[in-house]
Amino acid sequence: MHDIPRLLAFAETLADAARSAILPYFRATFSVENKRTDLFDPVTDADRASETAMRALIEREFPHHSILGEEFGGALTTSGYQWILDPIDGTRAFVAGLPTWGVLIGLYHDGEPLLGVMDQPYLDERYRGWNDGADSRIRGAVRPLKTRACATIGDAILSTTDPTLFRGTEVQAFERARAASKIVRYGFDCYAYCMLASGHMDCVIESGLKAFDIAALIPIITGAGGGVCGWDGASACHGGRVLAYGDPRVRDEALDTLRQ
Repeated sequence: MHDIPRLLAFAETLADAARSAILPYFRATFSVENKRTDLFDPVTDADRASETAMRALIEREFPHHSILGEEFGGALTTSGYQWILDPIDGTRAFVAGLPTWGVLIGLYHDGEPLLGVMDQPYLDERYRGWNDGADSRIRGAVRPLKTRACATIGDAILSTTDPTLFRGTEVQAFERARAASKIVRYGFDCYAYCMLASGHMDCVIESGLKAFDIAALIPIITGAGGGVCGWDGASACHGGRVLAYGDPRVRDEALDTLRQ
Protein backbone atom coordinates (compact mmCIF):
# COMPACT_ATOMS: atom_id res chain seq x y z
CA MET A 1 0.00 0.00 0.00
CA HIS A 2 2.74 2.45 0.96
CA ASP A 3 5.97 2.94 -0.93
CA ILE A 4 8.06 2.81 2.24
CA PRO A 5 11.48 2.87 0.53
CA ARG A 6 10.58 6.01 -1.42
CA LEU A 7 8.99 7.75 1.56
CA LEU A 8 11.87 6.84 3.85
CA ALA A 9 14.41 8.05 1.31
CA PHE A 10 12.52 11.33 1.06
CA ALA A 11 12.48 11.66 4.86
CA GLU A 12 16.26 11.37 4.71
CA THR A 13 16.34 14.09 2.07
CA LEU A 14 14.45 16.27 4.53
CA ALA A 15 16.96 15.41 7.24
CA ASP A 16 19.85 16.34 4.95
CA ALA A 17 18.22 19.70 4.23
CA ALA A 18 17.68 20.34 7.92
CA ARG A 19 21.34 19.52 8.63
CA SER A 20 22.49 22.08 6.11
CA ALA A 21 20.16 24.70 7.56
CA ILE A 22 21.05 24.09 11.22
CA LEU A 23 24.77 23.37 11.47
CA PRO A 24 25.97 26.91 10.59
CA TYR A 25 24.17 28.11 13.73
CA PHE A 26 25.25 25.46 16.25
CA ARG A 27 27.78 26.81 18.75
CA ALA A 28 27.75 30.05 16.78
CA THR A 29 25.86 33.36 17.02
CA PHE A 30 22.08 33.32 16.57
CA SER A 31 19.00 35.00 17.98
CA VAL A 32 16.81 33.34 20.61
CA GLU A 33 13.19 34.27 21.32
CA ASN A 34 10.84 32.98 24.01
CA LYS A 35 7.49 31.71 22.68
CA ARG A 36 5.74 31.66 26.07
CA THR A 37 5.29 33.83 29.14
CA ASP A 38 4.90 31.11 31.80
CA LEU A 39 8.20 29.34 31.10
CA PHE A 40 11.22 29.58 28.81
CA ASP A 41 10.30 27.93 25.49
CA PRO A 42 12.96 29.07 23.03
CA VAL A 43 12.90 29.32 19.26
CA THR A 44 16.02 30.20 17.29
CA ASP A 45 17.02 31.18 13.77
CA ALA A 46 18.06 27.56 13.30
CA ASP A 47 14.60 26.18 14.19
CA ARG A 48 12.94 28.40 11.61
CA ALA A 49 15.54 27.75 8.91
CA SER A 50 15.26 24.00 9.41
CA GLU A 51 11.47 23.85 9.17
CA THR A 52 11.40 26.27 6.22
CA ALA A 53 13.82 24.06 4.27
CA MET A 54 11.84 20.88 4.97
CA ARG A 55 8.46 22.42 4.18
CA ALA A 56 9.70 23.68 0.81
CA LEU A 57 10.81 20.18 -0.19
CA ILE A 58 7.54 18.56 0.89
CA GLU A 59 5.45 21.15 -0.92
CA ARG A 60 7.44 20.56 -4.09
CA GLU A 61 7.63 16.73 -3.98
CA PHE A 62 4.32 15.85 -2.30
CA PRO A 63 2.01 18.86 -2.73
CA HIS A 64 -1.05 16.85 -1.66
CA HIS A 65 0.50 15.81 1.68
CA SER A 66 -0.35 17.97 4.70
CA ILE A 67 2.25 19.31 7.14
CA LEU A 68 2.28 19.97 10.88
CA GLY A 69 5.39 21.73 12.17
CA GLU A 70 6.31 23.17 15.54
CA GLU A 71 7.27 26.60 14.25
CA PHE A 72 4.88 27.23 11.35
CA GLY A 73 1.82 25.32 12.47
CA GLY A 74 -0.79 23.08 10.95
CA ALA A 75 -3.30 20.70 12.52
CA LEU A 76 -3.35 16.95 12.96
CA THR A 77 -5.41 15.21 10.30
CA THR A 78 -7.08 11.80 10.21
CA SER A 79 -6.90 11.23 6.47
CA GLY A 80 -4.10 10.98 3.94
CA TYR A 81 -0.40 11.50 4.48
CA GLN A 82 0.85 14.09 6.96
CA TRP A 83 4.44 15.07 7.67
CA ILE A 84 4.97 16.04 11.31
CA LEU A 85 8.13 18.08 11.87
CA ASP A 86 10.07 19.21 14.90
CA PRO A 87 12.91 21.19 13.30
CA ILE A 88 14.97 21.06 16.50
CA ASP A 89 13.74 18.90 19.35
CA GLY A 90 15.73 20.03 22.36
CA THR A 91 16.18 23.70 21.54
CA ARG A 92 17.28 24.38 25.13
CA ALA A 93 20.16 21.94 24.63
CA PHE A 94 20.93 23.58 21.28
CA VAL A 95 21.11 27.01 22.92
CA ALA A 96 23.42 25.57 25.59
CA GLY A 97 25.77 24.09 22.97
CA LEU A 98 24.93 20.50 23.95
CA PRO A 99 24.66 17.89 21.16
CA THR A 100 21.60 16.08 22.53
CA TRP A 101 19.04 17.82 20.30
CA GLY A 102 17.73 16.34 17.07
CA VAL A 103 15.61 16.88 13.98
CA LEU A 104 12.37 14.90 14.13
CA ILE A 105 10.60 13.90 10.91
CA GLY A 106 7.47 11.77 11.24
CA LEU A 107 4.98 10.62 8.62
CA TYR A 108 1.43 9.65 9.57
CA HIS A 109 -1.14 8.05 7.29
CA ASP A 110 -4.80 8.37 8.24
CA GLY A 111 -3.68 9.61 11.64
CA GLU A 112 -1.39 6.66 12.44
CA PRO A 113 2.45 6.63 12.56
CA LEU A 114 4.01 5.20 9.41
CA LEU A 115 7.73 6.05 9.60
CA GLY A 116 10.12 8.32 11.44
CA VAL A 117 13.62 9.75 11.35
CA MET A 118 15.64 11.35 14.14
CA ASP A 119 18.79 13.09 12.92
CA GLN A 120 21.58 14.45 15.11
CA PRO A 121 23.65 16.44 12.62
CA TYR A 122 26.59 17.44 14.84
CA LEU A 123 27.31 13.85 15.95
CA ASP A 124 26.50 12.48 12.47
CA GLU A 125 23.90 10.07 13.88
CA ARG A 126 20.64 9.17 12.17
CA TYR A 127 17.92 6.83 13.47
CA ARG A 128 15.13 5.50 11.21
CA GLY A 129 12.02 3.45 11.92
CA TRP A 130 9.20 2.03 9.81
CA ASN A 131 6.39 -0.50 10.15
CA ASP A 132 8.56 -3.58 10.75
CA GLY A 133 12.12 -2.41 11.34
CA ALA A 134 14.53 0.26 12.49
CA ASP A 135 18.19 1.09 12.00
CA SER A 136 20.85 3.65 12.74
CA ARG A 137 23.60 5.18 10.66
CA ILE A 138 26.36 6.53 12.88
CA ARG A 139 29.34 8.09 11.12
CA GLY A 140 28.67 5.90 8.10
CA ALA A 141 28.11 2.58 9.90
CA VAL A 142 24.58 1.16 9.48
CA ARG A 143 23.22 -1.18 12.16
CA PRO A 144 19.75 -2.57 12.96
CA LEU A 145 18.14 -1.24 16.12
CA LYS A 146 16.90 -3.61 18.81
CA THR A 147 15.60 -2.82 22.27
CA ARG A 148 16.98 -4.90 25.10
CA ALA A 149 15.30 -7.23 27.55
CA CYS A 150 14.52 -5.79 30.98
CA ALA A 151 12.47 -7.87 33.39
CA THR A 152 11.48 -5.23 35.96
CA ILE A 153 11.52 -1.50 36.46
CA GLY A 154 14.03 -2.16 39.23
CA ASP A 155 16.52 -3.17 36.53
CA ALA A 156 15.66 -0.25 34.26
CA ILE A 157 17.57 2.82 33.14
CA LEU A 158 14.89 5.53 33.06
CA SER A 159 15.00 8.99 31.51
CA THR A 160 12.93 12.15 31.41
CA THR A 161 13.91 15.45 29.86
CA ASP A 162 13.14 17.66 32.87
CA PRO A 163 11.32 16.54 36.04
CA THR A 164 10.24 20.13 36.75
CA LEU A 165 7.89 19.92 33.73
CA PHE A 166 5.56 17.51 35.54
CA ARG A 167 2.47 19.12 37.08
CA GLY A 168 0.17 18.25 39.97
CA THR A 169 -0.14 14.52 40.61
CA GLU A 170 2.32 13.87 37.77
CA VAL A 171 5.10 14.89 40.15
CA GLN A 172 4.30 12.09 42.60
CA ALA A 173 3.73 9.60 39.77
CA PHE A 174 7.16 10.23 38.28
CA GLU A 175 8.78 10.19 41.71
CA ARG A 176 7.41 6.68 42.28
CA ALA A 177 8.86 5.53 38.94
CA ARG A 178 12.18 7.25 39.65
CA ALA A 179 12.46 5.64 43.09
CA ALA A 180 11.67 2.19 41.64
CA SER A 181 14.21 2.32 38.79
CA LYS A 182 17.92 1.50 38.88
CA ILE A 183 19.35 4.59 37.14
CA VAL A 184 17.72 7.87 36.08
CA ARG A 185 19.19 10.28 33.53
CA TYR A 186 17.89 13.74 32.68
CA GLY A 187 18.02 16.26 29.86
CA PHE A 188 18.24 14.25 26.64
CA ASP A 189 15.01 15.09 24.78
CA CYS A 190 14.64 12.91 21.65
CA TYR A 191 18.11 11.41 22.09
CA ALA A 192 16.94 9.32 25.06
CA TYR A 193 14.29 7.62 22.92
CA CYS A 194 16.91 6.62 20.37
CA MET A 195 19.15 5.24 23.11
CA LEU A 196 16.15 3.16 24.19
CA ALA A 197 15.70 1.89 20.62
CA SER A 198 19.43 1.14 20.50
CA GLY A 199 19.23 -1.08 23.59
CA HIS A 200 21.07 1.23 26.01
CA MET A 201 18.11 2.47 28.06
CA ASP A 202 14.80 0.92 29.06
CA CYS A 203 12.14 3.54 29.73
CA VAL A 204 11.31 7.18 29.01
CA ILE A 205 8.54 8.99 30.87
CA GLU A 206 7.34 12.43 29.77
CA SER A 207 4.33 14.73 30.06
CA GLY A 208 3.01 17.66 28.07
CA LEU A 209 4.32 16.46 24.71
CA LYS A 210 2.91 17.63 21.39
CA ALA A 211 2.48 15.40 18.36
CA PHE A 212 5.66 16.77 16.79
CA ASP A 213 7.64 15.74 19.90
CA ILE A 214 6.78 12.05 19.49
CA ALA A 215 5.57 11.33 15.93
CA ALA A 216 9.00 10.46 14.53
CA LEU A 217 10.05 8.48 17.60
CA ILE A 218 7.12 6.04 17.72
CA PRO A 219 8.14 4.14 14.53
CA ILE A 220 11.80 4.10 15.60
CA ILE A 221 10.99 2.47 18.93
CA THR A 222 8.29 0.12 17.67
CA GLY A 223 10.45 -0.88 14.72
CA ALA A 224 13.19 -1.79 17.20
CA GLY A 225 10.85 -4.04 19.18
CA GLY A 226 9.66 -1.66 21.89
CA GLY A 227 6.58 0.50 22.20
CA VAL A 228 5.14 3.90 23.07
CA CYS A 229 1.84 4.54 24.84
CA GLY A 230 0.08 7.05 27.03
CA TRP A 231 0.07 6.77 30.81
CA ASP A 232 -3.39 5.23 30.36
CA GLY A 233 -2.00 2.59 28.00
CA ALA A 234 -3.70 4.11 24.95
CA SER A 235 -2.13 5.61 21.81
CA ALA A 236 0.48 8.33 22.28
CA CYS A 237 0.46 9.56 18.68
CA HIS A 238 -1.05 12.92 19.72
CA GLY A 239 1.48 13.41 22.54
CA GLY A 240 0.40 14.18 26.10
CA ARG A 241 1.64 11.92 28.89
CA VAL A 242 3.97 9.43 27.24
CA LEU A 243 5.68 6.20 28.26
CA ALA A 244 8.27 4.67 25.93
CA TYR A 245 9.63 1.23 26.75
CA GLY A 246 11.86 -1.47 25.37
CA ASP A 247 10.35 -4.50 27.13
CA PRO A 248 6.58 -5.00 27.69
CA ARG A 249 7.30 -6.17 31.23
CA VAL A 250 8.67 -2.72 32.06
CA ARG A 251 5.64 -1.11 30.40
CA ASP A 252 3.21 -3.02 32.60
CA GLU A 253 5.09 -2.26 35.80
CA ALA A 254 5.69 1.38 34.89
CA LEU A 255 2.01 1.93 34.08
CA ASP A 256 1.02 0.40 37.41
CA THR A 257 3.49 2.69 39.16
CA LEU A 258 2.27 5.81 37.37
CA ARG A 259 -1.39 5.01 38.07
CA GLN A 260 -1.10 4.37 41.82
